[in-house]
Amino acid sequence: MTPRVALIGAGGHGASHRRTLARLAAEGRLKVAGLCDREPVEAPDAPFFTDHNALLAEVRPDVVIICTPPHTHLPIALDALTAGADLLLEKPPVMSLDEHHRLAAEVAETGRLCQVGFQALGSAALAALIAAGPTGPIGVLGAWWRPDTYYSRAPWAGRRAVGGRPVLDGALVNPFAHALMQALVIAGPGFRPVTLELERYRTRAIETDDTTFLRVTGTDGRRITLAVTLASEVFLAGEIRVGRPPGEAALEYPTDRLRLPGSPFREVPGRAGLLENLLDHRDDPAVELLAPLERTEVFTAVAEAIVRSEPPVEIGGRWLRPHPAGGGQVLPGIDALVRQVAETGELPSEAGVGWAVPARRIGVRLGAYPAT
Repeated sequence: MTPRVALIGAGGHGASHRRTLARLAAEGRLKVAGLCDREPVEAPDAPFFTDHNALLAEVRPDVVIICTPPHTHLPIALDALTAGADLLLEKPPVMSLDEHHRLAAEVAETGRLCQVGFQALGSAALAALIAAGPTGPIGVLGAWWRPDTYYSRAPWAGRRAVGGRPVLDGALVNPFAHALMQALVIAGPGFRPVTLELERYRTRAIETDDTTFLRVTGTDGRRITLAVTLASEVFLAGEIRVGRPPGEAALEYPTDRLRLPGSPFREVPGRAGLLENLLDHRDDPAVELLAPLERTEVFTAVAEAIVRSEPPVEIGGRWLRPHPAGGGQVLPGIDALVRQVAETGELPSEAGVGWAVPARRIGVRLGAYPAT
């Protein structure tokens, strides 16, 4: 029987899911059962709702895609599971480990499926890097630009909390969440974070960070160092590096370009869609889910520790200059700095950067995730 799929959160980023639904419906792989959003959207020939509970009760979908603000994920996901639907839940999945465990318990209780929208986990380039088995420290870098309007696009953008609930926004846990998730996957199922050394900064009047440096230490002493910013005039797509230069492996994760030791960068085509993978698994359980909820638990543990840390430090205006295109200010030289931090594992405060402050040392809750 053709599965009936509904989308809750059809506006904004939900447009990408609408395109996927339209394509798969045209291929005969699914039927669009309904769409839901608080505001009207251009939609295919499917029932439209402004209340997700009304959608669930009326159309009884087999699969529900949830693409709403992250702090609303848990209650909507619980409602969809109770209604008998499998889930494709956008990243980040939930706000805390407690929420993660509650959702996991409900998935187990209902016998339903939950795939998390870490699309980059469907990358053939990621699979090729893991298969190659490079060793050594892991460094992550990325330098993007987001204008001030990025933080006015939604009531929760740039906020630490909305209505008393924490919001998982900030450079590393939202725009660069794929980089963090992939780095944890590359480190392997045996990597268990125990300590974070965190430097969070903001270059504008927001509550969260737009420039973040993080060193994660595992129980076995291995380290992952991440350096990302949304305040760069120079664009660096984003790389995950394993080992030290000049012989390290590297994955440019947004583009699926891969470099193995001794070889130049090459594009590795093939990125499996998470909805398609979920539908395949429903048809044949031997097909493994690419991003099951349990695979994302370590991400939730790290993200929770970041979000619950102290507010970010403001980088003073004397260190900034206007972006040439307008829309806000950039931090000159930040592209070179994120590359340096990822390569050396040395945080800005340790490198003597003028605007940097000592890292905050944060413990990660252990025993929260089972061995895999």
